[in-house]
Amino acid sequence: MSQNQPQNSPIKVVHIITRFILGGAQENTLLTVIGLNKNPKYKVTLVTGPAIGPEGELIERVKQNNIDLIIIDQMRRNIYPRKDLITFVKLFFLLRRLRPDIVHTHSAKAGILGRIAARLAGVKIVIHTVHGLPFHPYQFNLANIFYIALERFTALFTTKFITVADAMTEQSLKAKVGSREMYTTIYSAMELDKFRPAVDADSVRKSLGLSEDDKVIGTIARLAKLKGHHYLLKIAEQVISKVSQAKFLFVGDGNLKEQILKEVKDRGLIGRVIFTGLVEPDRIPSLIEAMDVLVHPSLREGLARALPQALALGKPVISFDIDGAREVVLNGKTGFLIVPPSNQDETAALKNLAESIIYLLQHPDEASKMGKAGQELVQRNFNADYMVERIQKVYKQELDLIVKTAKRQKP
Repeated sequence: MSQNQPQNSPIKVVHIITRFILGGAQENTLLTVIGLNKNPKYKVTLVTGPAIGPEGELIERVKQNNIDLIIIDQMRRNIYPRKDLITFVKLFFLLRRLRPDIVHTHSAKAGILGRIAARLAGVKIVIHTVHGLPFHPYQFNLANIFYIALERFTALFTTKFITVADAMTEQSLKAKVGSREMYTTIYSAMELDKFRPAVDADSVRKSLGLSEDDKVIGTIARLAKLKGHHYLLKIAEQVISKVSQAKFLFVGDGNLKEQILKEVKDRGLIGRVIFTGLVEPDRIPSLIEAMDVLVHPSLREGLARALPQALALGKPVISFDIDGAREVVLNGKTGFLIVPPSNQDETAALKNLAESIIYLLQHPDEASKMGKAGQELVQRNFNADYMVERIQKVYKQELDLIVKTAKRQKP
């Protein structure tokens, strides 16, 4: 609480995120604001843009939990100079009016505009969660130079960074964004009570057109660039040749749906690849229960929520060794890490991916042992209450520091 704030007044926190679709950063933010809202010490406001796109939305969950919600119509994920300027001005005047003690931003666009607006509006504590970095090897070098420069600049307006994986901290520091003491890793948690074996996997499989004998390789991700669905399609024939009952379950929707459907048809995989389309978050646990193994072939993530979600249900996982994946995918213990195609010949990477899938499908006892080891890891580190508790600790440290500084400056 700031020095001039009445002692019994709640701590005002404004969370800002670009859009509230179904996604990892959004679910993290949702659980954070719900957790904070339960604590009478905090008054929480969530500011976001419209949930545009095929990925679905989480805005109703915000409303159901009676959290103050403000939607800025002009806020978009992509760069639109006119809309971005309007968004910035609206954020500035909104924060001037709300006078929060803490502004906490998420995602690249909201992080850049929100942090600058917060500082200019006089907010003393500005925290940014890094769910994933806007600079990465899979875009043009000029774009990376631009985003790194922006992140370095907005670091000057930032009090503290929270990262969802140690890998995000190291990548940020390598790009000279902020200093090490500014960073704290807090894993992106989930509602673990919902990720317990509690459904009949056979009935879920039946509803999807799968038999109890099918070996199901699942992936949960938007059908979008860099998520790696095409890698699974490339190795599908190799996997099926060794495991005749193999089927692939793609959970999610996105702007590459038609392209992926065409590739399925062209490769003769109709009937081997099942698409769920967009699903509500509450259905994710039952869909994971229907899988034998979860594969996350994405090339870019902070730490994909699908990995701890699958481990929470005792399913082994396979992922490319990118960003924070190795912090939950302990190679040979909770699943397999594969060197991504960007770091080796694509043929070799896909051969390793296929062989890892085949091994787990052909060795169910070993797969079960890995899944159980993953359950123990997730229970320790991915509890939603624990995540919110650690975030509150960061808030308290920064608030206490302001009070101490003010006392020292008194004549």
